[in-house]
Amino acid sequence: MKSKLLISHLCLFFLTLLPAFGSEPKHLMGHRFLTLNTMVRVNQIEVTRDTSHGEDESSVHTAAEAKTFREAIETAWPGARITWAFSWRALHDERESYKELRTLIVSYQKKFGDEITFIPGAYFANMYNTREQVNRDLHEGLKRVSELVGGGYRPRSVVAGFLSADNLRYLAEVEKIHVCQGNIWSQYAVDNGDGEGSIAYPYYPSREHFCKPARGKDDFIDCVNLDGWTVDFLSARIAGARIVNGERWRSRQGVGPIETLLDMGTERGSQAMLATTASHFDDGFKRNGFAWVTCGWEMSLVEARKIYGYGGRNGMEGLHIWLAETRKRWPDAHLVTQGEFGEIWRAHFKNNDDINYRFVHRGCGIRASEANKEIRWFMNNDFRLALERNWQDGTPEKVIDFTRYDLPAKEPADPEPGKHSRNWSLMNRLNQKQSRPQDQPILINELNAEEQTLIRKHYPELLEPVKK
Repeated sequence: MKSKLLISHLCLFFLTLLPAFGSEPKHLMGHRFLTLNTMVRVNQIEVTRDTSHGEDESSVHTAAEAKTFREAIETAWPGARITWAFSWRALHDERESYKELRTLIVSYQKKFGDEITFIPGAYFANMYNTREQVNRDLHEGLKRVSELVGGGYRPRSVVAGFLSADNLRYLAEVEKIHVCQGNIWSQYAVDNGDGEGSIAYPYYPSREHFCKPARGKDDFIDCVNLDGWTVDFLSARIAGARIVNGERWRSRQGVGPIETLLDMGTERGSQAMLATTASHFDDGFKRNGFAWVTCGWEMSLVEARKIYGYGGRNGMEGLHIWLAETRKRWPDAHLVTQGEFGEIWRAHFKNNDDINYRFVHRGCGIRASEANKEIRWFMNNDFRLALERNWQDGTPEKVIDFTRYDLPAKEPADPEPGKHSRNWSLMNRLNQKQSRPQDQPILINELNAEEQTLIRKHYPELLEPVKK
């Protein structure tokens, strides 16, 4: 009897020593999820295997920075699991610093259950490479990751920034990977590529265009397409950035560190990050039955001040504040790898037929997130629709975005050798960026009869009943 009791106690003891991974929720609904990925690279934007743009970041991609970053996350959120994405150069650099860095990150996969994967083209693979070349990069990059980790390891997802429909289909059908961070919601006039036009939460992409949700079996790609950064819905209206009242309003303001902590400072930046998080974890959770916030925190930003300045800030204090406060406010939230979250979503949604995301966001008063503005988003496999109003003075809502997914769409052709194919956006009827003459906001009843009928099919409450 004593021996059985001793064995029982020992089993319980060893269970407490096991890492937290493997304890992820099995179901999507009723849960709040946070995903955090980071990119390990050599140059700022590695557009092909052997060409790059921007700064040489090798001096801030060392084991020391990785250790600082990972320990900051574990301190703020014990048991968190994150995703590390290696660029082609970072996977193959033979300098001792990169060998040491790769070894350390592999140890985090063993210790914490982190995901290690590949990123082709450093966010802009299709803007500089043919689809065929991107497939080669995916195949060989993923193979290298498996060799690096060993033990038959295989990533559950890929980080890509933007990825064409053909390449997403290749991932699903050939590489058997069914989750990809393959769009950056609302990105337009930022960095080296535009990909405006998708829905903000997960969806299965169409074979016509990566921003378009699949409509039917013949159009379906079995690879969950994920956003890269959760942004403030009001800030997202901007095309790139502009100066307003002496401050820089940026479209990517949300939970990303560049537009918040590094641009505004720790206190104001973390407030903006938490306001964006709350929009999803509070109101969004009630409307959608689950909530998801995601962030890409590039490893170069751990010591960004060494290369980019940023007023002497590196954002680590803000990272701790954001994660610790998020965990305090929403203690039931799960910080899991990108692959885990995508597979949980995929288990719940077998196609896009039942997607019906709704968001209502009032500005937090920081820069472009104007305190007197309210935006409502409606997203499904037929269209996305955004209505904006000044909630303080009671002016009528206006449609600022109506992107139809029931219309044909087509991605750009492969870029010619040495050329740049920048704009991969999906814009048709009305777009929030107001970058075209036809994008001026209108009242919803100013849409034509066909458009109103399509909206009424999903949201009859938005329109007056048809008079007989």
